[in-house]
Amino acid sequence: MNNNLPYPIPVLDAANLCIAIDAHHLVRDINLRVFKGERVCIIGSSGSGKSLTAKAIIGTLPAELKLQGTVRINGVEISGIPPSRRPQTTRVSAIFQDSSTALNPLMPVGRQLALALKTSDDAVLTSLLDSLKLSDIPELLNRYPSELSGGQRQRICIALALVGKNDLLIADEPTTALDVISQQQVLQVLSNRTTPAFSPALLFITHDIAVAAQLCQRGIVMEKGEIVECGTMVQLLNTPEHPYTRKLVQAARNADQLLAAHSHEVLVG
Repeated sequence: MNNNLPYPIPVLDAANLCIAIDAHHLVRDINLRVFKGERVCIIGSSGSGKSLTAKAIIGTLPAELKLQGTVRINGVEISGIPPSRRPQTTRVSAIFQDSSTALNPLMPVGRQLALALKTSDDAVLTSLLDSLKLSDIPELLNRYPSELSGGQRQRICIALALVGKNDLLIADEPTTALDVISQQQVLQVLSNRTTPAFSPALLFITHDIAVAAQLCQRGIVMEKGEIVECGTMVQLLNTPEHPYTRKLVQAARNADQLLAAHSHEVLVG
C-alpha cells in the first residue's frame, strides 16, 4: 500500500474473498486494496482465478458460484448486490478482452458514445476520442465496430468505461487480442487516464507480467485461486520470491529474448 496517497479509505477493499462451486473452492482468501490514483494488477495464467476475482468485484459472477467474504467500494459493502442496484458511488467501470462483443455491432460507435455520454455534441465526442489518440474522428464516429481495428475498438471501449466517471476501473486482459503496436497504444492511454491523483483506481488483470510492469505500480500474483506473492512491480520482477512468480518472470524474459533473436534474423536475413 502507498501510504503517500491522499485517501484514507481505499476505493476497493476486498477481504477474505472466496468463490466456490458446491464444496470446491475456485478462489480462496483474497485480500486486496486499491486506492484512488493507484494502478494495481492481478497476474496469473489461465485458471488462476484472476478473472473470477474481477467478476466478483464487478458483480457478474455466474449464479451457480457462491461468494463469501466482503467487497467494499468507497467503504460501502456491495457483495451480492447486482451492478444495476448499487449506489452510484460504488459502481465499477470495466474493459474486457474482446472489444468486438462489448460493442453493439448494429450501431455506429459515435451513436453508442453519444448514448453513453447523453449528448449528440460532436465537439464533445471528438474531444474525448482525441484524448485517446484516435485519428480521423469524424469518419470514425460513423463507422460500425466491424469496420474498426482491434486497437480502435478497444480505445472506444475505454472511452465508454470512462464516461461513467466511476472511481474504480477494472481492465481484464484488455491488450491480449491486440498486435504489439496497438497493445502499446492502449497501455499508454490507460496510463494517461489513471496517472493523476484524482483519476480512477485501476485494477489491471493480465497473464503477462511484462505488460503489467509497463503500467502498474503494485502486483498481486495468483496461482490456483490463491495469492502467492504481492509487492511492487520492481520487487516482483527483480527479486521474485515464490517459484510461480519466478516462472512468470522467466517466461517474460524468454519472450523478450525470442523477439530480439527474431528481429536480428530479419535484419541479417
